[in-house]
Amino acid sequence: MMADHYIKPEITVIYYTANVINEHFANNIRAQLLSAIGGLPLISLSKKPLNFGTNICEGETERSIINVYRTLLVGAKAAKTKYIAFCEDDTLYPDEHFHYHLPPPDTFAYNMTRWNIHSWSNPTFYLVTRRILATLIAPRELFIEAIEERFAKYPDLSLLPVQWMGEPGRNNYEKALGVTQRKSEGFNTYNPLVVFSHPDSYGFQTHGRRKKVGKIRALEIPYWGTAEQVMKLYKKDAQ
Repeated sequence: MMADHYIKPEITVIYYTANVINEHFANNIRAQLLSAIGGLPLISLSKKPLNFGTNICEGETERSIINVYRTLLVGAKAAKTKYIAFCEDDTLYPDEHFHYHLPPPDTFAYNMTRWNIHSWSNPTFYLVTRRILATLIAPRELFIEAIEERFAKYPDLSLLPVQWMGEPGRNNYEKALGVTQRKSEGFNTYNPLVVFSHPDSYGFQTHGRRKKVGKIRALEIPYWGTAEQVMKLYKKDAQ
């Protein structure tokens, strides 16, 4: 149940997927997301048609960070609200993520209360504090402005340094790209987000199973329960 101090934000939830994760996992993530957002407007961005909110199907395009931002830009332009929240297809969200905090109009906000879990090892949560798209709540017009500036600066995408095509408001990325450095902030919710690291994730192409586990670890966390319980959302045969 939502606390009395929760706000009713003017925010659209934008869920995006490459349609490569297993259906058991995908269905569990989407069910939890619907529960968390309540009656907020929902846009889904996918490579295959998807009956989930207002669907925008881009078709079978190459998986790349440039196409991720192209797709998110389409979703941001389709939204009608002042704010947008990006949701990835392998992340669990508590309801307060969408109803607790909105940044100023000139600032990107990242939820810093986040745990990760690896699908390939004994279930253990570990704490991560890096700002990522999956935790972003953004003023819609600010996001559109920031991403359009990047594409305008590099009309020849072969010249775009993709290693710096990162989250808006992370000034080291923006400085390297030669674009406007915009404000960002972190915020915290009492209940955390949970991000799954798994072989079908885009980041797995880079790090694989070498991805390190953080030093702060837990077998059980608030709201979600034990790591073993959460892992069952990813695979039916999890013990």
